[in-house]
Amino acid sequence: MNARHLTTVVLFGLVLGLAAQDTKPAPKPKAKQPDPAFATVTDDAKLPRILLIGDSIAIGYTAATRKLLAGKVNLHRISENGGPTTNGTGKLTKWLGTAKWDVIHFNWGLHDIKFMPDGKRQVGPEDYEKHLRALVKQMQATGATLIWCSTTPVPEGKVSPTRKPEDVLAYNAIAKKVMEENKVVTNDLYAHAQAGPLVKIQTPVNVHFTSSGSEYLAKQVAASIESALKK
Repeated sequence: MNARHLTTVVLFGLVLGLAAQDTKPAPKPKAKQPDPAFATVTDDAKLPRILLIGDSIAIGYTAATRKLLAGKVNLHRISENGGPTTNGTGKLTKWLGTAKWDVIHFNWGLHDIKFMPDGKRQVGPEDYEKHLRALVKQMQATGATLIWCSTTPVPEGKVSPTRKPEDVLAYNAIAKKVMEENKVVTNDLYAHAQAGPLVKIQTPVNVHFTSSGSEYLAKQVAASIESALKK
């Protein structure tokens, strides 16, 4: 075999090798793991039933809270982000269902204070109060013990979407008035987060919390639920 023939054979082999590589199926992307917060809960009939209502902050602490209360309660949560109070007024009937709840731990706020493209908050203060009153009334009708969870802090800086730290204080004050008038106990998660201290448990310039931060919040949520059950 001369050099020219040998070169042709080698090149042909390389082409066949590359062609074989091209026919190999591309590796499948790893499937996204389901969020444990939304895991199906199989009730133990001997234990009280608890419902968590809240946004992504609540989603973050759900699994840790469930772990802390394992063997003590059946801890459920709504199957989506609770969003603003407008979402609550539209979907609360569906979320409550027809089964009995012993305790409902709930929050709305971070989505209400969010600034929209038109430069206005998603839900203004007056509507926020009106919606909260309607939501509390509907939940009280279930006979469950209610726990209002104060809205957690917005950090300083340019968070996206736009929210203002002082709005959390204002909306929490509105909620406090509504809850006191309706004799609803408050889990002051705002103060608990601040004592973290906040800078160590919250993602920088973001309303969300680190994994350890969510576990820190879960301890307070679990304690508030246990306290409500004792009463």
